[in-house]
Amino acid sequence: MSAGIDPGRVRVRLAAAAGRVGAVEVASERPSVALLLRGREADAAVRLVPLLFALCGKAQGCAAMLALAAARGQECVTHLDPAIQTEVMREHLWRWLLDLPPQLGEAPMREEFIAAVGWIAQARRQELGALLAGPRIADLCKRLLTTEDVADPRPALLPALDASASLTCWPTLDAQFCRQPHWRGNAAETGAIARRQGRAEIVAQAFAARWLARLDELRDWAADRARVGAGGTASAAHVGAGRGRSLVETARGLLMHEIVLDGEHIGDYSIVAPTEWNFHPQGPLAGWLVGRDAGDRDVLYTFAARAVAALDPCVRWELEWL
Repeated sequence: MSAGIDPGRVRVRLAAAAGRVGAVEVASERPSVALLLRGREADAAVRLVPLLFALCGKAQGCAAMLALAAARGQECVTHLDPAIQTEVMREHLWRWLLDLPPQLGEAPMREEFIAAVGWIAQARRQELGALLAGPRIADLCKRLLTTEDVADPRPALLPALDASASLTCWPTLDAQFCRQPHWRGNAAETGAIARRQGRAEIVAQAFAARWLARLDELRDWAADRARVGAGGTASAAHVGAGRGRSLVETARGLLMHEIVLDGEHIGDYSIVAPTEWNFHPQGPLAGWLVGRDAGDRDVLYTFAARAVAALDPCVRWELEWL
């Protein structure tokens, strides 16, 4: 978020026992946007939403507008939004060209990133495809698959949903659900890896699988084969009198907005962000860390940083020892 608002953090707390990580606490600690928006004139509140988020501003803004329209009775069928798609591709490129190489002992691909962002803006798919098929990316893939990882053959993944289908799963979004969303009572992961379900075999290595899923989405865009359900998918449904819900697939996964109108003002506003799904207390991160050797805390921190990066939070993260 911006405008002087603390965006919050993902806090990871570890406790050692007999030289190994014995307990892990994961918490996504972020301020409630509802407190800022409640009582505001509805159209003004929606215009404010994208200004509150430093990342995925297009997706947040679109989700807000769609939820407000749905609250007024104007539903939106599931579709790919080109502006959100472009934002998703930029985020994936940032991760692959700037964030991933240093994790693998390589220099960031800054020039390639600048060029690729321009190609996406101009829909120059062939140029991006050539970069993604080139030797630098191939080398990163090899390093990714040979770097220490954890086994994760069957991750708990959120299924594909649109706004209408989500009403059956969750009739309303309350504050507790926004803090710790669940799929049928259990933690579930969202993001590119969840969107790839049924399309390709998921590699058994947890970190590699998540990075490669993002690369697959980039390659789909470059080959012009992205379809509804990919990053950039959006929909909205009328929930009831003065209530509307939108779903948007962002770079990091499923984003949900729900607006309750009080006349032409915001009576209540709920947001469920991908970070709340992916950093759920019972999510994958704790399982990856429990049992790790805690003898060298610098080594463990490096491993934890790679684990967090694989899940890609939209806020900073902190590690604490209990």
